[in-house]
Amino acid sequence: MGKKKKEEKKEKSKKKEHAAIGPADVSSAIVQAARSIRTVLSRNLLSSGLYAGQDGVMLALAEAGGMTAGALAARLGVKAPTMTRTIGRLEAQGFVERRPDTTDGRLTVVDLTSAGRASLETIARACDLSERQALEGLSEKEVRTLLKLLRSVDGNLRGVIVQDGDKTVAEEF
Repeated sequence: MGKKKKEEKKEKSKKKEHAAIGPADVSSAIVQAARSIRTVLSRNLLSSGLYAGQDGVMLALAEAGGMTAGALAARLGVKAPTMTRTIGRLEAQGFVERRPDTTDGRLTVVDLTSAGRASLETIARACDLSERQALEGLSEKEVRTLLKLLRSVDGNLRGVIVQDGDKTVAEEF
């Protein structure tokens, strides 16, 4: 009887592999995976006092040095008001500081404080742990393939430009 159950499981597995992909299956899976890793990252960042999203700002500042809020928003692909709120929270937590730009006094530059720089190792460990948890059970080749495919999907979506006369689905209703 044990052998029969194994055969039934194999058959069910094959059926799942060949099932038709529905209209929103891929996007739903990507969105759900993104939510899940963000939740895990938030949990892994708790000890640092940071929340998911703030780590990206901190890592960008560590890599590039002081940046304007607009440059940070563009680099991370978020809107300026979102970045302004994030910077305000990070400043209140003591991780970043704002100062006038040395070359253009009209601009304000955001940079890491010593507390911000000290938290970078914790951020790196939290990101590493989250990634290891997300990729558990995948081979190195599968991870490389996944990364390549996700970059292709992202590139496709970043390249979508509505041409004159083209309408989005929402505009058609």
